[in-house]
Amino acid sequence: MKRTFRLDEIQDVAKQLLQEAPNKILCLYGEMGVGKTTLVKAMVKELGAADVANSPTFGLVNEYSDKNNTPLAYHFDFYRLNDEMEALDMGFDDYLNSDAWLFIEWPDKISSLLPEDAVGVFLHFIDENTRSIELNIS
Repeated sequence: MKRTFRLDEIQDVAKQLLQEAPNKILCLYGEMGVGKTTLVKAMVKELGAADVANSPTFGLVNEYSDKNNTPLAYHFDFYRLNDEMEALDMGFDDYLNSDAWLFIEWPDKISSLLPEDAVGVFLHFIDENTRSIELNIS
């Protein structure tokens, strides 16, 4: 998947990404403000979560469940992480073994903990209202 899109098309992009991703571990790369959290919000909505997604910047992880309280997705924001041990201490490896989607912002902070088949999602600025997205599937 490689696509240029306007921000008002983010819901379509989220739907396409969820359909085309070969697995449920998505690592979101891109500079601050490019729209990683906005994309996660759209994917969480697309999955049918009972809650609206927010950035887990201070808590490191947010959980999103369906109306029956079954976990659908975990959203990680490792921007403030000091080292990989913090991720291990919070039980990151347990999340990797869950059946839910994992949306990981700033995955470069935990690169050695990521499975080889994790999907790289690269977001780039084109202009104020336009972005490009590219999937890197190994």
